[in-house]
Amino acid sequence: GINDAPSLHTADVGISVDGAVDVARHAAAMILLEKDLNVLHAGILEGRRTFGNVMKYIMMGTSSNFGNMFSMAAATLFLPFLPMLPLQILLNNLLYDVSEIPLPLDNVDEEDMASPRRWDMGFIRNFMLTIGPISSLFDFLTFYLLIALFNANEALFRTGWFVESIATQVLVIFVIRTRRSLLRSQPNSWLVVTSLVVVLTAMLLPFSPLAHYLGFTPLPGKFFALLLALIVAYLVMVEAGKQWFYKRLVTA
Repeated sequence: GINDAPSLHTADVGISVDGAVDVARHAAAMILLEKDLNVLHAGILEGRRTFGNVMKYIMMGTSSNFGNMFSMAAATLFLPFLPMLPLQILLNNLLYDVSEIPLPLDNVDEEDMASPRRWDMGFIRNFMLTIGPISSLFDFLTFYLLIALFNANEALFRTGWFVESIATQVLVIFVIRTRRSLLRSQPNSWLVVTSLVVVLTAMLLPFSPLAHYLGFTPLPGKFFALLLALIVAYLVMVEAGKQWFYKRLVTA
């Protein structure tokens, strides 16, 4: 009725029915077209799933970007050339975003669906400061190996870091997407396929006809064996950092 309009307007989510008076329906945020409250339950679950997937992207993006920006700034202090060209940075970001297109379809763990979660900038900041330095650590290790083992010139250095950066930045989503252990939470199959295709594309670009225009050069075979070891070590270290973060900082 009309007397319900102020309460509907004041509520965080005012719910009315299709047969209510115009004033009540206009004041409500949601109108039930059928006599079934299950739609509210389904809507709440979908909202929690959406929030969980949005948080995955933000947590991964902030931590990876923080690490990459720090690596880029530090590298300019001792390298006589830009560690990555502007066009390569843009391509890196494009491939990274393509890999995350299926993220809204990803599965969300049951414990994250059990109760509502709120936006917490402090949580995101602390996660970024915990995981971001790990990304920088492996960037610096890549820099050292490219120079010490491969005596890399400008093109080889940029190509090697581009491939390493894409591989670690994309694959780390499988660690960050869940509070559980990496092997105890199943990701969406489309997310898996897209991520692997993007990483494979980055590895093949230096051998493609586009390499010259992008400033890339073919990488030696030994680099990919080294890259595999770096990826495995990186994911293991991020998993350890994540578990420490949730046990020590979040529960503190």
